[in-house]
Amino acid sequence: MNDDETAAQQLAALKFEHRTLDAEIAALIADGAADQIEIARLKKRKLRLKDEIERMRDHSVPDIIA
Repeated sequence: MNDDETAAQQLAALKFEHRTLDAEIAALIADGAADQIEIARLKKRKLRLKDEIERMRDHSVPDIIA
């Protein structure tokens, strides 16, 4: 396995975890009896994942000097 495949797998795993957290947050909110602190913690984790996904995408695109 080369670095590109490994990076692609890591990116896919991060995206999957991000979608999973999104569904978990939505379920907690829909439940109505959800702990607001738990929801806030999950949202922060989701934002950290989004930032990591963006960093990986930016790293995979080469800089182009125009």
